[in-house]
Amino acid sequence: MKPSRLIMAAAFCAAAHTCPAGAADAKPLRFEHRDWELVCDNTRTCRAAGYHPEAQEDAPVSVLLERRAGPGQAIVAKVRLGDDENAAAPAALAMAIDGRSLGSIALSGDESFGALSPAQTQALVRAVAGSGRVEWRAGRRRWALSGAGAAAVLLKMDEFQGRLGTMGAAIRKGPKADAAALPALAAPNVVAAAVPRGALPPPAKDGQRLLLASLRKTVTGDECELLADAASGKNPLVYAPLSADRMLVSTVCWRGAYNEGSGYWVASRKPPFVVSFVTQMGTGYDKGSISASHRGRGVGDCGSIGEWVWDGRRFVQTLEATTGMCRGIAAGGAWTLPTLVSKVQR
Repeated sequence: MKPSRLIMAAAFCAAAHTCPAGAADAKPLRFEHRDWELVCDNTRTCRAAGYHPEAQEDAPVSVLLERRAGPGQAIVAKVRLGDDENAAAPAALAMAIDGRSLGSIALSGDESFGALSPAQTQALVRAVAGSGRVEWRAGRRRWALSGAGAAAVLLKMDEFQGRLGTMGAAIRKGPKADAAALPALAAPNVVAAAVPRGALPPPAKDGQRLLLASLRKTVTGDECELLADAASGKNPLVYAPLSADRMLVSTVCWRGAYNEGSGYWVASRKPPFVVSFVTQMGTGYDKGSISASHRGRGVGDCGSIGEWVWDGRRFVQTLEATTGMCRGIAAGGAWTLPTLVSKVQR
């Protein structure tokens, strides 16, 4: 599988073989339809993001609808304006649906975030589920939200959380009590282990050859096509201590037009080397944590992120997320939409 496909599918778990127990049992969900997308994580929290109509790139805007699993959980909404180099971000927005005023929304920070009130949120959900026109204004400037795809996304959210036919459903309400909704699941708890400080010298030359042979057995050519360059020194192996008898070995595995990924392995410090593969999607390592960050396209307005944490025995994946559609909202993406979350005790 090519790295670009891994990135856009956010398939860190499948690529790394290090998903925590329970992550697969929760069966996270990714769903996209027209101008809306849905991502539900391993705790059953769902996040739906809607955007401006794709043809109206001159006024980028996005809305995030977040709902935790379980009875009694309301939808919480935020709006975010796209970055505009030619105009300062307004301090507040006037919200309207079908031309009817719904009050104002205060914006905070350099990223122009604003929280909708419960009444504004309910009105927005009703509008995008039907044919309502949602927009925000500041002076002469106007930002319109597309409703295309929203009904399908909200229906999928209700289905995932077991709310179809309940009084608390977002779109397909029914007579069933809200207590019928599926309960929230606990996020995996990962205790990060301390790692030794300082650099680790490479093994002797004979040891390096043995180690490289062991690394090659754990991956296919597509997963780490640049591993062959390590033998010539063109793409050297890097070593970091994990414990008294184990180390982390890494090297660049692949390069693309605007991304690259490094392979990471846990190996014994001395031959014969016992090796286990972690991921070929890494982009950094620090104090027991491997991180990954990849752009979905060259301008960097969307992408994916991941993290693996050393627990003293192995690296456990603790985060898998994308940053939303490539719609020009902001450098780094509009939102954090995880399929995998964890509680990490450091």
